[in-house]
This record gives sequence, structure tokens and C-alpha cells, in this order.
Amino acid sequence: MQISLWKNNTPTDSLLLLLREEDCGDLSSFDKDLREILSALINRKDVSGKKGSLLRVPLIEGNLYLIGLGKKEKCSLNLIRDSLAWGLRTIGKNHGVKALVLLRHLNEYEGLPSALGEAGGLCGYVFDTYKTKDKDYEPFSLSEIYSDVYDDKVSEGMKLAEAQIFSRSIANEPGCAVCPSTMAEKAKALAEQYGLQCEVWDEKRLADEKMGALLAVGSGSKNPPRLIHLTYKPKGTPSKKIAFVGKGITFDSGGLNIKPDNYMLTMKGDKTGACNVLGIMKGVAELGLNVEVHGFMSCAENMPSGSSYRPDDIITARNGKTIEINNTDAEGRLVLSDALCAASELKPDVIIDMATLTGACAVALGKYRAGLFTNDDDLAGKILASSERRGEPYWRMPLEDEHISESLKSPFADLVNCGERYGGAIFAALFLKEFVADGIKWAHMDIAGVDFRDKEYGIYPKGATSFGVRTCLDYLMRL
Repeated sequence: MQISLWKNNTPTDSLLLLLREEDCGDLSSFDKDLREILSALINRKDVSGKKGSLLRVPLIEGNLYLIGLGKKEKCSLNLIRDSLAWGLRTIGKNHGVKALVLLRHLNEYEGLPSALGEAGGLCGYVFDTYKTKDKDYEPFSLSEIYSDVYDDKVSEGMKLAEAQIFSRSIANEPGCAVCPSTMAEKAKALAEQYGLQCEVWDEKRLADEKMGALLAVGSGSKNPPRLIHLTYKPKGTPSKKIAFVGKGITFDSGGLNIKPDNYMLTMKGDKTGACNVLGIMKGVAELGLNVEVHGFMSCAENMPSGSSYRPDDIITARNGKTIEINNTDAEGRLVLSDALCAASELKPDVIIDMATLTGACAVALGKYRAGLFTNDDDLAGKILASSERRGEPYWRMPLEDEHISESLKSPFADLVNCGERYGGAIFAALFLKEFVADGIKWAHMDIAGVDFRDKEYGIYPKGATSFGVRTCLDYLMRL
């Protein structure tokens, strides 16, 4: 996608306009020809600016697309971003190639150019790698966007979008195409492209490094586990050292505690946390940020077999803590535990882990808001501010609960890996906390509920969302 500043002589075939209800009562921001068209449509009550409305008006040359934003007092940059993506996606599906987007009347919303870049970059993504491209196949046609609101922040927004799409493109791949070693190969290719450092620990190295939890989860699969470590270092003295840790279960059957069939669908997406780390590392390199960033991906395939780890097994994590297994389907926290230990050894200023970790978080917060757990109030504030700017909402969850903390204890080991049904997301976060070294600021993002869309919504297509990539990049940009 190419986004450029609009000039009066630039030919386009589609015009996209977002209108608040108040804009329909004052058309002075638009030129004479457009005012006449809008006035006629408003007088006929075809257009009112009502939130969620979309009208396509055929013109002599192309089409006019009008999207309602609702009342001015309730309009936000996030609504504008989502509406832009919806409108541009609609244009692309209706064979539009060059679109003009008029936004100057919305200039009061800070961050508008970057939001345009994000919407433009994300609007056309669809995962169709395995669809046969026959004569009836109609690809997304939009390739050029012009706007009266353009500055270098548009390019910034597009780089954020590209990072999220990179993550989505891997997260959507099925388990037959992506396994732990595939994730390692993709990390190596990314490192070569952007000059990153890349280290991969295979099963022998994992054993030497005492990564007992990751090895246990991967023990039932013919595809052995991998720990992947990417490093980005800026040219100058970095302002901070940040580590990201991603859960990379390339397929989750539940292991010996096997999932029911309807719960196993979409489990190709249980690697999204690790995919997001790849996307973040790409974005950091593209943006050239002045911060040292480490990306850890803890990858395994959780399968049932004669060599699988079992309920009642006791395993030892990298930091020496022993874990009694009471549910092999609570595997994500196990692969994260070893990776959090490895990340802690670098003594970073902050560790942020991302994981499709618990159904309990989805039950608590629904499908449109992720859970945020952190041991630091300042870090929470910065992440929540970034999430608000980028339209990826989080809700801070409690990390202190003496009753749930008590339930982590095992009579036979230091910890059990799964608690009771109630408070499951908090239990998982408290479990992870056991593997973060003292004194390190840490945040855990539970993205289980927001990971997958079964229908298009705003900037999100069907399939993997890679929720959180733009939030994390926004956070890094402000360090």
C-alpha cells in the first residue's frame, strides 16, 4: 500500500469521507462541489453521520463512500482508525484502486496521520495463502491512498501495521506448516534481513541449559521444542533494555489432558505470543528505535503420545523450582517459565510477556479487551496509555491475592501448574511471577480472548489479530 499527500490534479476512483453528526450541519470545511453533493444527500436523509452507517454513492467518475462516526462528543481516534480501515477495505473489495481520504475536518484528533497509516496498512490484509486463485477469485484491489492529512507520522503508522501483519501471517499458519523449528527459521531470516542477533537452542542445548519445563511440554511431539532469542541493539547508547517473552505453542492439543474437539479448533493460534515478538522485533528494526530489545520465543508443540509428560509428573524449571503437573493443558505457563528465567538473567529494565494463556481471562473480559498484570504501577500506566493510543484495549487485573497464592503450593513440589476454575487468569499470572527475578519490572499480557476473530471488525480481518504488537511498539517509541 502506498499513501501520499493529495494534490488537486491527482486522479482517484474513490472518495472516502468520515462524518460526525455535527459535520452534517456544517459543511463549510468542504469544497463547493462536495458541499452540493453532501447537502443533497443530507436533505434526502440518506446521510446523518449516525455511527456505523456506510453509504456508497456512484459518481460520474468513481464512487463516494460516506461513513458515520456518531456524535462529536463520543468520537475518538480509535473509532476513526477503525472506520478508516472499514471504508478502505470496502473500497478495495469494490474494485477501487486509488482512494482519496479527506480528513482535515478531523484534525483536532491528535495522532490522525499515524492512524491513517495504520488503517491503510492493515485494511487489505487477508490470509488466503491456501485458497485456489481461480477465475472467480477477486483480490483486494486498493493500492494507492491519497489524503489531505499527511506527514512523516503516516510512515510510522504503516511500519506499525507492517509489524502486526508480519505477526498475523505466521499466527494464521496451520500446525502442519509451522512447528518450533519453523519458528526458528523465520527468526533467523528476520535477523539476517535486519542485522539482528539470533540464537536458537535445540533440544540438546535446552537440556544442557536446564530448561526442564519447555522440554517437558514438547516431549510428546515428533517436532522438538526450541528457545529462540533475537537481539536488537541501536547504534548509539540505548535508553533502556527491554525483554519480550512470547508463548509459542505451535499447536495445542492439550497433551494427555486432551481438549474436546470444539476447543481444539484455532489452536494453531496458540503461538501468537511468539509471533507477536517476531512482529515487535521487525517493527523495532524498521523504526530504528534507541532502545536495546531482546525477544524470547519459547516454542513447543503440545501433543499426546507415549513420550508425553503426564499429570502427577514433577519437573524442574531453569531457576531450580519444581513443578507438579496437574493439567498438561496448562502448558503455556510452563514454556514461559523457562523463558522468563532466561530473560531475567539479562537483567533488563523491563520484561513483558505475551501469551494466549487462559480461557478464564476471556471469560472475565470478553473478546475485545486483553488482561494486563504487572508488578509496577508506572509500567502499567505507560502500557495502558500506549494501548489507548493504538486502539488495543487492556484492563489491569489484580496480581495480589493471598488465597490464590496459597493454591500455587504443592505438597510434593514447590508449585502446581494449575489451580481451580475460579480466578484462573490470576493464578496463571502469579505462577509466572515465580520465574521473574526480584527487582525487575514485569508485565504479563493475557491475549487469549482477543487473539482470533471469526468476522471482520475495524482494523481486524477474520483470523489472527496479533493484538498487542502496536501497543508494545508505541510503548518502546516513548522510552
